[in-house]
Amino acid sequence: MTHFTHFNQSGEAHMVDVGEKEISQRTAIAEGFIEMQPETLTLITQGNHKKGDVLGIARIAGIMASKKTAELIPLCHPLPITHVEINLTEEMDKHRIHCQTTVKTNGQTGVEMEALNATQVALLTIYDMCKAVDRGMVIQSVQLVEKEGGKSGHWQRTAPTLSC
Repeated sequence: MTHFTHFNQSGEAHMVDVGEKEISQRTAIAEGFIEMQPETLTLITQGNHKKGDVLGIARIAGIMASKKTAELIPLCHPLPITHVEINLTEEMDKHRIHCQTTVKTNGQTGVEMEALNATQVALLTIYDMCKAVDRGMVIQSVQLVEKEGGKSGHWQRTAPTLSC
């Protein structure tokens, strides 16, 4: 592809017409990290945070965000999402939490934006719940890892995951 699809021939922004596209199963996987102080990560992993289950709440927030993507990103199509899975893994040695999100649909356009949005919101929720004890947390390396389906087929990131 050699052009941006969200601009017409006159250079005006528009929503891409996907009406003629084949319906296919589409999957997108995104990931990101939130780095924090070791003490903050310990509070989360031991369940001692006064706001409750940080990772459980972040997971629900990410799922909700995936379903709201078209309301936030102006030219995204609303999609019937068939599956969202958010895995939050503590990396104690690196003082961070890794978020990996998988989103699926049977539709005429992909779910990359839904996976990226879910990842961002899950990480932002962790930040929000923990900012009282650690305002220096850093959200980073949010990226698409893989996508499948549609005319463009399968794409997978070839470079290794960016690390802190």
